[in-house]
Amino acid sequence: MSEAKSDLPEARELPEAGIRRQRWVVSFVWLVPLLAAIIAGWLVYKDVRRNGPRIIIQFADGKGLQAGQTVVRYRGVRIGEVESIELDQSARWVDVQVRLDQSAGALAREGAQFWIVRPDFTAGTLRGLDTIVGGPYIQIQPGNGAEQRQFVGLEHGPMIVSDDGGLDIILTWPRLGWMNVGAPVYYRGVEVGLVQDFHLGQFATNIIIRAHLRRQFVPLVRVNSKFWNAGGVQANIGFFGVTVSAESLKSLLVGGIAFATPSEPGALAPAGMVFPLEPKAEDQWLKWAPPIQLGDQNR
Repeated sequence: MSEAKSDLPEARELPEAGIRRQRWVVSFVWLVPLLAAIIAGWLVYKDVRRNGPRIIIQFADGKGLQAGQTVVRYRGVRIGEVESIELDQSARWVDVQVRLDQSAGALAREGAQFWIVRPDFTAGTLRGLDTIVGGPYIQIQPGNGAEQRQFVGLEHGPMIVSDDGGLDIILTWPRLGWMNVGAPVYYRGVEVGLVQDFHLGQFATNIIIRAHLRRQFVPLVRVNSKFWNAGGVQANIGFFGVTVSAESLKSLLVGGIAFATPSEPGALAPAGMVFPLEPKAEDQWLKWAPPIQLGDQNR
């Protein structure tokens, strides 16, 4: 008996499916925004770490201040920036919002004083020369109390107070003339101190000038030192014509004091010693050049 043929097609062996591994390739199109996001995040992180507290200073007049441009300075260093300026609710004060750097956050304490440094040409005074080009800025004198975030600014800067261990002396002068707070004190043409303040004497017959010598230059001041007015322009008429001189451009503008110590120096001048301020130097004073060991030059 013959076998019956099946109507089904002959079974064939199917091929096995293979797995092909495909490499994951980052498109350059996505790499650029990813890199930009990383950089932006790092910049924001650095900015947050650098920023310190935000404080508000109320001034009677905000003339010259500009948000995003006016800076806050301490010891000549930028420590913050004005973020916004607006009137308070009473419209009597100008609220200046300042963001301090993180390193300066500890300066904003109770007792801190703020004032605006502007060019000042009033009453024979010339101050704030550096603001003529750079614009006004806010100066701070730190406090030592508890942390504080709101302050009332001063109309004028406070009297200069030095705590460097230098020497304060008193000079008497019949008439103030061309002399201002901050005027330099010179020794052999080198600025070694400054004028801190001045006022009328007890009977209003003379001017009392308080000058400060920086610590390293204290040994230069002796009981027999001579002081004279070095401000303005000095003109001498001689046989060969007119000689015009000024100690420096700074003394020409804001006044100045110079002094000399004899070749045989006397004892060190005590704090508060009174010296007469002469109208000009005598020729022999300008020839004095005693060897005097200065103080610590690194302070």
